[in-house]
Amino acid sequence: MVQIFIISIKLTLEYLILIYPLFFKNLQMEKILGMFDQFPELSEEAKSAFANELELLQVERGGLLEQEGTVCSHLYFVKDGSARSFYNKDNKDVTVSFTLEGEFTTAMYSFISRQPSYENIEAMEKSTIARISKEALLRLFEQHVTLERTYRLILEQYYIMLEEQLIFAKFKSAMERYLDLMENRPKIIHKASVGQIASYLDMSIETLSRIRGKI
Repeated sequence: MVQIFIISIKLTLEYLILIYPLFFKNLQMEKILGMFDQFPELSEEAKSAFANELELLQVERGGLLEQEGTVCSHLYFVKDGSARSFYNKDNKDVTVSFTLEGEFTTAMYSFISRQPSYENIEAMEKSTIARISKEALLRLFEQHVTLERTYRLILEQYYIMLEEQLIFAKFKSAMERYLDLMENRPKIIHKASVGQIASYLDMSIETLSRIRGKI
């Protein structure tokens, strides 16, 4: 009886070891598909088809998702963690955008034009990232019209964000830009370095330090 019991436990453990990665991946995918809650017109069939094309990545802090000079071929979704888009100019690191949990990111110019990217995308902390290739997206668009509409909405959100950033830089004071960041995306202040935040808000580190000292 003892021998049978031991064999039974061994087989159960082996089974759990085999199915756990699949169970974990399915659980992760279910959480990722929550990103489509803001798009109620998307069918369950389309969501499932999208999930089947996703690749999950575990990225360490500082790990690059995209690198300047290469063609960007993936759309990314930050499941856990955060990411930063930046480019190098005159030996300076210039932050373009931040991506937080539950948001999409890509090197949009390169992703659409198929030209080499001018920007890098790196993880700001240990992050779980889901990505889908452009080729897979195009195939899905042919099969699910609602997915293409959802993609267009994501693009609209991206360009609205860029326009807001341009307005901040041109028409708002340094203090107003920082207060807007505090109000609308406070997590960035806790995740990004002072230099990255200053670069993103188009101000010097000294100016940012003075502003923080007044708040």
